[in-house]
Amino acid sequence: MFRFNLSLLPNPNRKTLARIFLLSILCILSYLFGVYLNSRSLFPNSVSNLTDNCIHEPNFTAKVSPSAAAGGAPLNFEARHSAASSLQLLPLPPIEFCEGNSTDYCPCQDPQRERRFHTQDLFHRERHCPGPEERRRCRVPRPEGYRTPVRWPESRDSVWFANVPSTRLTVAKKDQNWVKVEGDRLIFPGGGTSFPAGVKGYVADMADLVPLKTGEIRTVLDIGCGVASFGGRLLDFNIMTLSVAPRDVHEAQVQFALERGLPAMLGVLSTLRLPHPSRSFDMAHCARCLIPWTAHDGLYLLEIDRVLRPGGYWVLSGPPINWKSMYQGWKRTPQDLQAEQAAIDDLARRLCWEKVVEKGPIAVWRKPRNHVLCRKSSQSTKFVPLCEGRDPDAAWYEKMGTCTTPLPIAKATNEVAGGSLKLWPERLWATPPRITSGSLKGITVDAFNHDTKIWEERVSYYNSYISLESSGRFRNIMDMNADLGGFAAALSEYPVWVMNVVPSDAKDDTLGVIFERGLIGTYMDWCEAFSTYPRTYDLIHAAGLLSLYMDRCDILDILLEIDRILRPAGVVIIRDHVDVVAKAKTAADRLNWQSRIVHTQLGPFHAEKILIVDNSLGPGSR
Repeated sequence: MFRFNLSLLPNPNRKTLARIFLLSILCILSYLFGVYLNSRSLFPNSVSNLTDNCIHEPNFTAKVSPSAAAGGAPLNFEARHSAASSLQLLPLPPIEFCEGNSTDYCPCQDPQRERRFHTQDLFHRERHCPGPEERRRCRVPRPEGYRTPVRWPESRDSVWFANVPSTRLTVAKKDQNWVKVEGDRLIFPGGGTSFPAGVKGYVADMADLVPLKTGEIRTVLDIGCGVASFGGRLLDFNIMTLSVAPRDVHEAQVQFALERGLPAMLGVLSTLRLPHPSRSFDMAHCARCLIPWTAHDGLYLLEIDRVLRPGGYWVLSGPPINWKSMYQGWKRTPQDLQAEQAAIDDLARRLCWEKVVEKGPIAVWRKPRNHVLCRKSSQSTKFVPLCEGRDPDAAWYEKMGTCTTPLPIAKATNEVAGGSLKLWPERLWATPPRITSGSLKGITVDAFNHDTKIWEERVSYYNSYISLESSGRFRNIMDMNADLGGFAAALSEYPVWVMNVVPSDAKDDTLGVIFERGLIGTYMDWCEAFSTYPRTYDLIHAAGLLSLYMDRCDILDILLEIDRILRPAGVVIIRDHVDVVAKAKTAADRLNWQSRIVHTQLGPFHAEKILIVDNSLGPGSR
C-alpha cells in the first residue's frame, strides 16, 4: 500500500496559514452574497438590474452618435423603487378640449376681454392677458375640416380655406385683391390698398429707392401688414420681414400670414413700446396703415426711431404721400393732407432723419448713423430732446415716450453708433457689435463662436429624430429661449424662418444680438400667452426654458400654450435637466402628445435630456 510521506511537505509558517484562512473567508462571503442577490429576484417588489435602472455620475465627455441615438428605445424615468411602486398612484387625468367657439382663442387678444378696456388710442387692442383666476386649462380645438397645411413654398400663394375659415377680408377687400376664395382654397394674388399694380410691382419700384439687393437691409418691420404680401415678396431679396397688425376688424390678417408661412405676430402702436430692443430693424414700412404719426407729440414715429438701427430706412406709402394726385380718391381735402405731410416732414427733421426720396406713392427717410451732427446743430433746429434715465432696450410692458432714444456715443460723423454690421449673409456668422463692444457682460467673442458651434452640433443631432430635410414639413419655427440665436443660425440652410424669443426676465438681454445677426425675434413672459393665433407653428424648441420658469408658473400652463400655438401634427423639442424633462413628460401625456425622452448628443451619463414630441406619429388633437 502506498504511504504518504509527510516529511516531503513544506512546513507552513503562520503568515502563509493566515493568508489561506483569509482567502477562504472571502470566498465563502462572496458565495453567500451571490445567493442573497439571486434570492431577491423571487420577491415581487425587488429592484433588479441595478446597472440599467440607476443614474450614474455624469460623464460630460461621453457622446452618442445621432444614428445610434435615433434607433434607441425611449428613456423611462418612472420610479422603480419598491416604496414608490407600492403606492400604485393613479395617472393624472387628460386635459380636455375647450368647449364652445374657441378655435381661434387668443388669451391676450381676446375680443370678449378687450371690451373691458377703453378704445382711446386703440388701448383695447394691446395685450390684456387673463389672470390666474380666469385662465382656461383646456386645449384649443381645430376648426371643423382642418387639413394638414399646404407646404412651403406653395403656401405663399394659397392655403386651405378650412384652416382659416374667415371670409371677412375676402369680402371687405374684394376689389383690392388681397385674398379671395377659390374652391377649397384661399388665394393671395398680391394685391392691396397700396398695391394697385400688385405687390411685385410695388416692391420693384421700392428697390429703385432703397438698397434691397445689396444685403444692407435684412430685417424689416411692416406695420399694419394686411396679409403680409409685402413681406412675402421681400423674401426674393433674402430680406426677413416681421409683419405686425392688431386683431381688429380685419381680424384674421395675421392668421392668414402665418398660415402662408410668413413671419407675423399680433401687435399695435398704442401706449406700449413694441416688444423689441432699440436698434433692431434695418427698415420699417407702412403702406396706408392710417397711423397718426404726429399725434401725441410724435409718440408713434419716435417709437419707430427707437427700433430702427442707425442708418436704417423708414418707408411710408399712402396718405398723405402723393396727396396732390390722390386726395380725391381718399375723400380728403388737399389742405388737410398737405398739413399732415408737412407735420410728418417737420417731425422727421427734428429727429435728424434725412428725406432720401419721394416718388409717386412712396416716401423714404433715413435715420442718422449717429447723433454727432444733430447735437451740434441743436441750437438752430428744435430737435426732439433725448430720453434720460430710461433703458432703450426695455420693451416688455414699457410705456412709449415722447423723447428721442439716444444712440451709443460716436466720435466721428461717419461712425455708425454701436458698431457697423456686415452685409447679409456674412452678418449671420460675424460677431455682433454688442458683443465686440463688451456691452453684454460675460459674453465674449470666444463664447459667441463656441455657442455657434455647439448649436450646429445640436441641430445636426435633432435632425436624426425629426428629419429637418423633409420637404416643406417645417416652415414656421419658434425658439422659446433663443439666447444668442444659435439655434436659428444653424437652421439657416433650411427653407424655414425662426421666431427668436428672449424671456423678458432672462439673465442676459440678448435680443439685440439676435437682430444684429440678421434674425428676428421678440421679448416674452412665458407665464402669459404669446401674441399669435392658434395652430401657427410647425416646430417649437425650448432649451432650458422650463427650468427658468419652474418657480414662477406651472409647467402645464406653459405646455398648454405650446399646444395652442402648435399645428396639430407639429413637433416640440424640450431640452432641460432630466428632472424637469421628466415632469414635462408627465404633462405631455396629459395633453395626449406623442412623446419620448431621449439622451442628448452628450450621451447617457449627462444630466441634460430631451423630450421629443412628434404629433405626426399618432392621434394628438381634435
